[in-house]
Amino acid sequence: MHRAGLWKTLKDDTVECNLCNFRCHIREGKRGICGVRENLGGTLYSLNYGKLIAQHVDPVEKKPFFHFQPASYSYSIATVGCNFRCLHCQNYEISQMPKEKGGIILGEDATPEEVVESAMETGCKNISYTYTEPTVFFEFAMDCAELAQKEGLRNLFVTNGYMTIECIEQMVGLIDGCNVDLKAFTDEFYRKVCGGARLGHVLESIEAMHKAGIWVEVTTLVIPGHNDSEEELRNIARWLNSVGPTIPWHISAFYPAYRMTDVPPTPRETLHMARKIGMEEGLRYVYTGNIPGDVGESTHCYSCGRLLIERYGFFVRANHTEDGRCPDCGAVIDGVEL
Repeated sequence: MHRAGLWKTLKDDTVECNLCNFRCHIREGKRGICGVRENLGGTLYSLNYGKLIAQHVDPVEKKPFFHFQPASYSYSIATVGCNFRCLHCQNYEISQMPKEKGGIILGEDATPEEVVESAMETGCKNISYTYTEPTVFFEFAMDCAELAQKEGLRNLFVTNGYMTIECIEQMVGLIDGCNVDLKAFTDEFYRKVCGGARLGHVLESIEAMHKAGIWVEVTTLVIPGHNDSEEELRNIARWLNSVGPTIPWHISAFYPAYRMTDVPPTPRETLHMARKIGMEEGLRYVYTGNIPGDVGESTHCYSCGRLLIERYGFFVRANHTEDGRCPDCGAVIDGVEL
């Protein structure tokens, strides 16, 4: 166990966790909605600190980050637990483990020093806190990020964006980039599909990260019959443009999973429609995902249309940028170490 951060004491030894926007009121001996933060004697503890359920080396494009150190490798870690209960979760075996397996928390014990050492030994340029929701192992992630930064490594969150503003304030200066799942653009979707969450909190987080100078990319998994209408996709694109047209938008194909096995895969045509909408609404970079070989995987210059970064799936075939600029028209291509 590790003493948690971002909480306060209420009456009768109840605590309020202020890590994510559920702001759970947790009674003595109980856990928050994430299943990995417990009130013991009026003190909140992180039960999953340093208990890694996954450690892998991935292309950074797999996260997906297309404008952050392209073609680099990312040392990717996760613990069990999540503050969402998404019906279509791809990693439900680990994200929902504490809730569905009687509170069990499995994982291989690791220290921040060991994580950073492994990242460096494997030639990674950055560490991704991913697979499950990194907010629920925030204390461990921050300890790793601080050490990683000293060694010249970058730090990335792949997140549902439901952390509080107080949490984001602590991320600034340590977390260099966030890919945020903007799962839909209605409260109804977040309430019914994600376990009672609210859209507004996610939008607030994206705005706060972008304003704070954290590099932000956004992913929307397009699910047939749930968030795939032209109106909803246009609302997402229009809102993203209002925050910043430089934010890359990844539109990914859904495949049946977990408790949504009765929903068909996303048609390629739907992703093409969404990409067209994003570009019509003024976004500079709109990508299609989970359909390898599609034209929407590559980066083109928003000014002259030149092919700049050619991809196939998660791999970069060629990078034609020069000092972060288009070699033809000189336009600055937004991102980090392109």
